[in-house]
Amino acid sequence: MQNLITLIYESIFSYQKSNMLSSKPLVIVLLGPTASGKTKLAIDIAKYFQINIHNVDSRQLYRYMDIGTAKPTREQQKQIKHFLIDLEEPSNKVNARQFQEIATKSINQELNKKTTPFLVGGSGLYINSIIKGFFAPDVPPQKSLRSQFEELGQEKCWELLKICDPVLTKKINYADQVRTIRGLEVFYVTGKPMSSQKFQNPPPWRVLELGIERTDLKERILKRTKDMFMLGIIEETKNIINQYGEKLPLLETIGYKEAKKVIKENLKIEEAIEITTTKTIQFAKRQKTWFRNKNSPIWLNNKNLLKDAIIRIEYALR
Repeated sequence: MQNLITLIYESIFSYQKSNMLSSKPLVIVLLGPTASGKTKLAIDIAKYFQINIHNVDSRQLYRYMDIGTAKPTREQQKQIKHFLIDLEEPSNKVNARQFQEIATKSINQELNKKTTPFLVGGSGLYINSIIKGFFAPDVPPQKSLRSQFEELGQEKCWELLKICDPVLTKKINYADQVRTIRGLEVFYVTGKPMSSQKFQNPPPWRVLELGIERTDLKERILKRTKDMFMLGIIEETKNIINQYGEKLPLLETIGYKEAKKVIKENLKIEEAIEITTTKTIQFAKRQKTWFRNKNSPIWLNNKNLLKDAIIRIEYALR
């Protein structure tokens, strides 16, 4: 029994040591809710550091969906090279795992050129699929090991778990023997805390996450929505319908759905703008909740976003 405890402590030391000695290439991420100003800031940052932009948006990866997704304009794309946009036809749905594979390949190509990849987007799942991977600690039940942990007793197991995976102990109840033993089991088999294995196959990068959080986001969303309808989202939606049919699943996207109702159901443009604005505000709220719960960005100073971003990036590049 003492041998089991010794092995746990050795695994803890090995994990801590490997983390301290880690030297990985840097990947920069700029995230934030829709209409927060990511595109303009990203271009300014990219110009300053002479790097390219990788768009991480679940809709901008489709061709012809330009106005409704606030895709970087052709002029903006001439200023700075943008990757991961216009990859597929709207009829060819790309899921997060497929996007992860495409994006990871693109990022590694940048790293091979000794260039710092710069990811920009508001699609939390797609961002995390790239910088963290997917959940699945692949450790089958270890019957013999579980019996030994049960023999140790919950009090001793809990004390061990607090040392090898303190993050997990903050998420489960002290009396939860099943999850306590599972946490120890995963750590014993893999040598890593279960809480750090929420994602499978994390890439070998250091990640600097920068975030934008606007106090005037609702006003910005209203302006963007009005601009969208003025710039031609209705015509864009008509073209997509003509090419792919009105039942195309992507036309359920906020903005396009309302534009389709203007075309097919005679919804007034003023009502379409109001509905789209309300839905976008709700969507932005969910994005902000995601970033707070599942990411750990450095929130940039709104008084001078660019200056703050440059300082943070230069420090990380040292």
